[in-house]
Amino acid sequence: MSTIETLAEGKYLGLYSRDDWEFADRPNATGVVGILPITDDGQLVLIEQYRFPVQSRVIEIPAGLVGDEEEFKGESLADCAARELLEETGYRAGVVTPLLSGPTSPGMTPEITHLFAATELTRETEGGGTESEDITVHHVPLDQLSDWLIQQQVDGRLLDNKIHASLWLAQTQGLLPPS
Repeated sequence: MSTIETLAEGKYLGLYSRDDWEFADRPNATGVVGILPITDDGQLVLIEQYRFPVQSRVIEIPAGLVGDEEEFKGESLADCAARELLEETGYRAGVVTPLLSGPTSPGMTPEITHLFAATELTRETEGGGTESEDITVHHVPLDQLSDWLIQQQVDGRLLDNKIHASLWLAQTQGLLPPS
């Protein structure tokens, strides 16, 4: 394996070079989890937050970094996903099902995103994330999802592709309630 050269490194992001290829990585995390929350009555729980790199509010599935906090080092991917779900949406998952692990953007970063579905949800808090986050929680009936997402785009929000990927994967695994 060739040597990695650090070109620049900040608190949340680093720029590195290996074999004349520059790439970005997170110096403080080992990956990303995303979780698609599905309620028993056929709703998806999505979140909305402002994302500085794209200068826009983004509709997303709940997600978070793996291993970025000392107290959670060594935590399993499923436990990390369940913790992020509770933090961001206020829901505790009865069942966390792995969907897929794959590269986030393989031409730019070695980061791997691990997608899960959450079912048998119990609402414990209002959610909204930590004090450094400004998260809005949305409950969207599955039969209205397409129209709702279109309206979010019309209203100027961006849509994270992980919504579509995790939804398709959950559907293929029979995790969505019958419509």
